[in-house]
Amino acid sequence: MKSFVFANIPRIHFGVGSFASLADIVSQFGTRVVLICGRSFSSFPPFNGFLEQLHRKEITAEFFTLTGEPSPQYVDQIVGQVSKRHPACVVAIGGGSVIDAGKAVSAMIPAGEAVGDFLEGIGTRQHDGQKIPFIAVPTTAGTGSEATKNAVLSENGPEGYKKSLRHDHFVPDVAIVDPELTLSCPPEVTMAVGMDAFTQLLEAFTSTNASVITDLLALEGLSHAVRSLPVIFEDPGNLEARTGMSYAALLSGITLANAGLGVVHGFASVIGGMFPAPHGVVCGALLSPATRANIQKLVTTGENPDAIQKYGNVGQLFSTEPLSSENRLELLGNRLHDWTRIFRIPKLSTYGVTRSDIDLIVEKTSQKNNPVKLESFALRKVLEEAL
Repeated sequence: MKSFVFANIPRIHFGVGSFASLADIVSQFGTRVVLICGRSFSSFPPFNGFLEQLHRKEITAEFFTLTGEPSPQYVDQIVGQVSKRHPACVVAIGGGSVIDAGKAVSAMIPAGEAVGDFLEGIGTRQHDGQKIPFIAVPTTAGTGSEATKNAVLSENGPEGYKKSLRHDHFVPDVAIVDPELTLSCPPEVTMAVGMDAFTQLLEAFTSTNASVITDLLALEGLSHAVRSLPVIFEDPGNLEARTGMSYAALLSGITLANAGLGVVHGFASVIGGMFPAPHGVVCGALLSPATRANIQKLVTTGENPDAIQKYGNVGQLFSTEPLSSENRLELLGNRLHDWTRIFRIPKLSTYGVTRSDIDLIVEKTSQKNNPVKLESFALRKVLEEAL
């Protein structure tokens, strides 16, 4: 058995109705909280009830909203505004971007410095890991940021980037995963972030840094995603399917934090910095062609037989009948292609990506932990199929 190291995970409160415990959990940390929320959720009835509970407990909340993805300037602005009042904790209620913002704010309040100085590949300083307590409450079933140790911040433009603030201590102290909250997520966002969760699970499962534990968790998450995503598409109010997908997304965060990711997220990091494309959409558009490219090279070269078997295991999840190894791989490729079309995942060209951008994207894309090294021509083909 290969040796492995497994990162910390939050104290997890999972299940329908678990959001009701948030005010009591906040009160365990103190009487002043920084609250960061997605704009759409701020008008959702459970949120108003939460604010009333804080008021009854005499807890003061400084409230911020986030639209889109967090920038370093957004984080610095909040830190500069709240640090002098010494908040007891940070709570982030929203999608992965909101949780990333909260994670970064909790980490930078003790430091009191510009977050850009500590971003991987951008800054020159190492964070000491000190933070104030952080509670993550996802309202989407996608990024799994409620269980990871990094906060992704971005700047858009030709020289744009998506970079992480990362430390083992930045894993949220508490994650409250209430599938009922995801019912408020718009259908197009639901499917895009669901594809992101599936991508994270598949890439962690086939990662060169996978372990026996991440394999178990990733395959468990994939099985729930395979069952749940199509049901949610047809019946967005199906709470059982929403619960299965929230579970899959949580496991995707745990597994990616421990096994790493592959070429789809290598692409997404570059594209997300250059263009205003939602992360889930980028992953959803690239998942099918990238997976087929990986499988094609693995089969052709005979490299990494374990990865071929794993791809086959995932393909088998889509069938109730036993399949041959070849048919499992074919079914996986076909189903992912079908999902991209049926779930109406937009093409990358929708967000301004053109053929003239392909070479630069390929040049900047990392394949760290991808199960096989793809040549430049194969990477270009993947992008062309997703345009």
